[in-house]
Amino acid sequence: MIDTPLFLTLTVIAIIVLQAGSAFFAGTETALTAVSRPVMQQLEQEGSVRAQRVNRLVDSRHSLIGALLIGNSLTHTLSSSLATGVLVGLFGDAGIAYASAAMTVIIVVFGEVLPKTYAIYHANRVALFFSFPVTVVVFVLTPFVRSTEFVVRMLFRLFGASYASQVTLETSMMELRGAIEVHAREDEVKEERRMLRSILELSDVEVGQVMTHRRNAVTIDAGQPPAAILEQVVNSPFTRLPLWKDDPDNIVGVIHAKDLLRAVRALNGEHDKLDVVAIATPPWFIPDSTTLQEQLQAFRQRREHFALVVDEYGSLMGVVTLEDILEEIVGDISDEHDVTVAGVRPQSDGSYIVDGSVPIRDLNREFEWRLPDDEAATIAGLILHEARQIPDVGQVFRFYGFRFEIARKQRNQITALRIMPPEKNGREH
Repeated sequence: MIDTPLFLTLTVIAIIVLQAGSAFFAGTETALTAVSRPVMQQLEQEGSVRAQRVNRLVDSRHSLIGALLIGNSLTHTLSSSLATGVLVGLFGDAGIAYASAAMTVIIVVFGEVLPKTYAIYHANRVALFFSFPVTVVVFVLTPFVRSTEFVVRMLFRLFGASYASQVTLETSMMELRGAIEVHAREDEVKEERRMLRSILELSDVEVGQVMTHRRNAVTIDAGQPPAAILEQVVNSPFTRLPLWKDDPDNIVGVIHAKDLLRAVRALNGEHDKLDVVAIATPPWFIPDSTTLQEQLQAFRQRREHFALVVDEYGSLMGVVTLEDILEEIVGDISDEHDVTVAGVRPQSDGSYIVDGSVPIRDLNREFEWRLPDDEAATIAGLILHEARQIPDVGQVFRFYGFRFEIARKQRNQITALRIMPPEKNGREH
């Protein structure tokens, strides 16, 4: 009989088992959807068999989700049917309402909310622990999943919808940037976060934005006496120097300090016989629109560290080195011969006195600001671009949540300004 104690006991046990299965399907679905792919990839490389199973399951996402949904639907349906049958036998037609109310609460709380909540906060742990039983379930239910997928594909085709979207490079890069920004408030990984951001931006930044401008570059007139050229090279903090002849735009070669010293030693001190142009390497000209990623690859292929940047008219704009690109990734690299220029001076009120020539990218990387650098390379250039005028000393501008005050100017050039950044909660100081 339906109301015998044994039958009721078995039914309750069956409902509990089915709800445990429902919790299993719901929790593992959430865990395998939210699992960290980088962590699983690293564990697999270290030899974890469970991580390997997780990666295989995630790679076959369609079969995985289909199998778990089928299993979850079956457990819900069977447990609800058993509960309805028992309660109808005990209370008649009113048992349908009792069963619906009771099973709704049980399914929502124990079959969905609890397992999914735990799984979302312990996704990696749950995915690893249940990787084997999920693999078995997917294998067993694969025929049913393929049948379901066939029906779904036909329905999608009937309504002219796309069944699956292609993963593009743009979306992959967006996911990487998003993953970095997830940890934006963690100071422990501040330096790593900066470097990762810079690596992803190499293809978006042109050499014209990081080069040393010709105004600040050290070049040598090849028409000078050899002794004067030797003195300039020795006193320079750089090992590679462009040589020009007759006109500063007429670059005839690049002299390396070591090559020059070898030539001097070979002449036994007879500096007058030194032919600097002959020992110089041919100049390598690149357009200012070359991206840092392209230039980094070019440096590696040519096995060179130095290039001359020219504009669309062929005029010299500046020089770019391998060190310039590396500094975009790891920050400033200073050695014992570098000339240090203090371009940013923090103030006690939270503001900064910044030289107008400081690159915007350096400020963004150092202080994790978000000032745009697509229209101007330096902070002074940004003010001129946004203000659309030559500002006066003491004039104040507000852009992008920052307060900019012109502190010093030389003719039409902004040489220093005071920057007050916004507070982290969005309000200004």
